[in-house]
Amino acid sequence: MSVFVDDDTRVVVQGITGGEGKFHAEQMIEYGTNVVAGAVPGKGGQEVHGVPVYDTVDGAVRAEDADASVVFVPPAFAADALFEALDTDLDLVVAITEGIPTQDMAKVNKRLSETDTRLIGPNCPGIITPGEAKLGILPGNIFESGDVGLVSRSGTLTYQVVSNLTERGIGQTTAIGIGGDPIIGTSFVDALKAFEADHDTEAVVMCGEIGGEDEERAARYIAENMDTPVAGFIAGRTAPPGKRMGHAGAIVSGGGAGTAASKIDALNDAGVPVGDTPNEVADYVEDFL
Repeated sequence: MSVFVDDDTRVVVQGITGGEGKFHAEQMIEYGTNVVAGAVPGKGGQEVHGVPVYDTVDGAVRAEDADASVVFVPPAFAADALFEALDTDLDLVVAITEGIPTQDMAKVNKRLSETDTRLIGPNCPGIITPGEAKLGILPGNIFESGDVGLVSRSGTLTYQVVSNLTERGIGQTTAIGIGGDPIIGTSFVDALKAFEADHDTEAVVMCGEIGGEDEERAARYIAENMDTPVAGFIAGRTAPPGKRMGHAGAIVSGGGAGTAASKIDALNDAGVPVGDTPNEVADYVEDFL
């Protein structure tokens, strides 16, 4: 099975006429993703890579029976693009854009809570079900279909862990990059719930980093609700307090919360082995299977 996307997912690319949107739409199409439309205000009637472009997301959804969108829109306009997507009946929206102002995402998050749409991101690499569909910028060639789910705040960590798994012949059901911003749509717990409910996911990898308390909340969920084994990795062990490390959400404010040590301790207490390296995470997964 898969989580959130599969070969039946019909995708609208918001921002398909821009450089990033055009490039990654082509990559998604070549991977086999069912990209059925683009949506760019004022660009309706064009085609990009043989895909029809509409002026609005609603027009694209209605004309092409789409159920998901992926957003490649610059930060200043990304919130408007997300509001437009959330005003349709899309099941899934994946926001790749980095640098969306936090106050904009607070407004988007409020609107999201009033819908049945799932948002992944922003500031994320996207989601992939190997051999079926990828929405975003994930390098499809390193993924292989299998029985391990992966959820990560970091795109680079996703690629490294997946590469280590694939090299050992361990494939993936779905990999989800949830994003590293302070306000995101899909949390670790959301993804873990989906993997726990997926009968084909035999193990899960969770890659976190310093900042916030999402990993601690995930640890509590794992301890109380999951039978599927989970292996973890936490980035930022040597980061100094008060200094942002890469992602906007990767900052430790002090007081002990949000540190790598607090996250590792919480996961260990929940029975989750945490690797010192991505390769050690693959060792744990290999032991699970």
